[in-house]
Amino acid sequence: MLTSEDIVKITSVVATKEDIEDIKKDINGFRELIQALTISVDSLVKAIEGLKIEYLMVKNQIDRHEKWFHQVADKLGIKLEY
Repeated sequence: MLTSEDIVKITSVVATKEDIEDIKKDINGFRELIQALTISVDSLVKAIEGLKIEYLMVKNQIDRHEKWFHQVADKLGIKLEY
């Protein structure tokens, strides 16, 4: 048969309803935090993709301008040096 000492020892080891509710609240808090972080990372990825596209467009424009400079220099008989 269990003594009151045994019951005290068991209850000190076993989680109570309050302990389980606290853990559930913590898990819900972590879930919300992870969701917020996921949304933030997604926004950053979209921003980076936009910058990547913009960078490619600027690079193409610079290449086009460089080509034009060489065409003008050839027509004027000027040698461009780097």
